[in-house]
Amino acid sequence: MHALKKHRPLRRVTLAAVTTVTGVVLLLSLKPHTPPSLAQASSPSSQSASSGSSSGSSGTSKSTGTKTVTGDSVQTRYGPVQVRVTVKNGRITDVTAVAYPQDNPRDQEINSYAIPQLKREVLAAQSAQIDSVSGATYTSGGYTQSLQSALDSAGV
Repeated sequence: MHALKKHRPLRRVTLAAVTTVTGVVLLLSLKPHTPPSLAQASSPSSQSASSGSSSGSSGTSKSTGTKTVTGDSVQTRYGPVQVRVTVKNGRITDVTAVAYPQDNPRDQEINSYAIPQLKREVLAAQSAQIDSVSGATYTSGGYTQSLQSALDSAGV
């Protein structure tokens, strides 16, 4: 017969109880990245994910034909994405990400690469019809949705 079973049955019970309690404590200490309602309600490819929170800040200079418009804030799985676009004489001259996920080091790492890449793509394509950046699918989707709302507001 095994030594634990023969002499000390209480040791086995105590070990099982401590292991169970430790597992439950570790499981309960895990926190989700985003609230479940946000993760279920938004999708990078659906147009319904965009929320019209701020679509207004536009400044127009009539002498040069320059217009700066901020697009809608689009809620993605990892946080809101919002883009400001500058249009001069019908051409996109600048795109700035006003808001994007940067809550943790992983978000910062991904978006430090993705945001400049998306900006280059927009300036080259002169539209919101751009490819998404691999590894930043949600940010790319929110970026293009916010960009399209800004371009629509600018009349491009």
